[in-house]
Amino acid sequence: MSRFAHPAGDRHAEMLPHERPPLAPADLNRINHAIWPRTSTRTDGALTIGGVDVRDLAEQYGTPLYVVDEDDVRSRMREYATAFAGSDVHYAGKAFLCKEIVRWLMDEDLGLDVASGGELAVALSVGFPPSRITLHGNNKSAAELRRALEVGVGHVVVDSFEEIARLGYFAEQMDVRPRVMVRVTTGVEAHTHEFIATAHDDQKFGLSLNTGAAAEAVRRILALPQLELVGLHSHIGSQIVDTAGFEVAATRLATLLVQIKDEHGVVLPELDLGGGYGIAYVEGDVAPDIKVIADALREIVEKVCTSSGLPVPRLTVEPGRAIVGPGGVTLYEVGTVKDVEGLRTYVSVDGGMSDNARTALYGAEYTTVLASRESDAAPMLSRVVGKHCESGDIVVRDHYLPADLAPGDLLAVAATGAYCRSLASNYNYLPKPAVVAVSGGRARVIVQGETEDDLLRGQL
Repeated sequence: MSRFAHPAGDRHAEMLPHERPPLAPADLNRINHAIWPRTSTRTDGALTIGGVDVRDLAEQYGTPLYVVDEDDVRSRMREYATAFAGSDVHYAGKAFLCKEIVRWLMDEDLGLDVASGGELAVALSVGFPPSRITLHGNNKSAAELRRALEVGVGHVVVDSFEEIARLGYFAEQMDVRPRVMVRVTTGVEAHTHEFIATAHDDQKFGLSLNTGAAAEAVRRILALPQLELVGLHSHIGSQIVDTAGFEVAATRLATLLVQIKDEHGVVLPELDLGGGYGIAYVEGDVAPDIKVIADALREIVEKVCTSSGLPVPRLTVEPGRAIVGPGGVTLYEVGTVKDVEGLRTYVSVDGGMSDNARTALYGAEYTTVLASRESDAAPMLSRVVGKHCESGDIVVRDHYLPADLAPGDLLAVAATGAYCRSLASNYNYLPKPAVVAVSGGRARVIVQGETEDDLLRGQL
């Protein structure tokens, strides 16, 4: 069974050096393209991404620095569009959203999911077609709903009885008829971390299939002529690499579709199975083949609908991490190297949990390398930590790095394109790093880094 079938961090116990697998020095310099961006390589010993030397990036833009391989991200957008041809692919903006990412989505003809008014504003600011936007959220504000109706978003995924009434009221006031979907909690347990499993009943998202709340939500929507119910939505969690959970969820949703047809004489034309497809973070991880996933999901939907006597609805999927995660790398400069005898070496860098909260939140695992040069020194078991006043301020919990690592060296951490910038904070008043896109030997800033002036702005 894949490690993605278990909560992040379960596999990773606290291990002494003699308990961990041995590595050859050459392994420390290797760039595994299952984990690192597709254009990454070593040139004259240094890591290059998109044809750009990371030493030049650090010198020009400083560290910490988020680096996004544009060719990698765009290629994954195209692969999803191709694999799911005839279906709708909506990028989950919560993974990482900025104006330039939205422009890439427009170029590659993908849709977009937003989970707040702020994310909606980013999309609208560069002219993204509202009809290709889906609004999510378990507690959408009145202002967010009004703005969504005003601009004409393609779908609103309703998440509560209160929201149905609120949305119906605003739709009547504004004389519009939004297309809505019901977010259904199917009771499918995605075997992932508690905080990113989203389809069990005891959590904040959606309306339960088991308790009848989802069926009641359908009744309430159909009773409001100002709302157009077009489908059901389900999201079972994140960092998933097989289709077993999706098959169970689709089967249970088909049961509800049959119930809707029998009770109301209504056949819903759309089915959204969400996203959550996993990526590789460390050696041994195997990310799913998206074509295999796409073919399997289509087969599942066709099978469950045909067996239930239903026409096959149009399928929508919502990849986020799987599109932007692998193409992102974070650069750090080493500050302090501290040996804790008999245990491991603590490598302190100039960022930390303010630019990558996932290790502290989820026990996430990452791969890191010495990026500014190659080394033939022996491996040393290292813990890469940040500069915050928290003992839990860990970037990479345990990883081998060369024993000659020294202050001033650059470290690169792979697969940080998703959720790292989105979850970034100013803890201890650290400014958020810049985001730089690289392609064809050139780099450009797509999100400016913060300054001390930014941190002080707004204070009286």
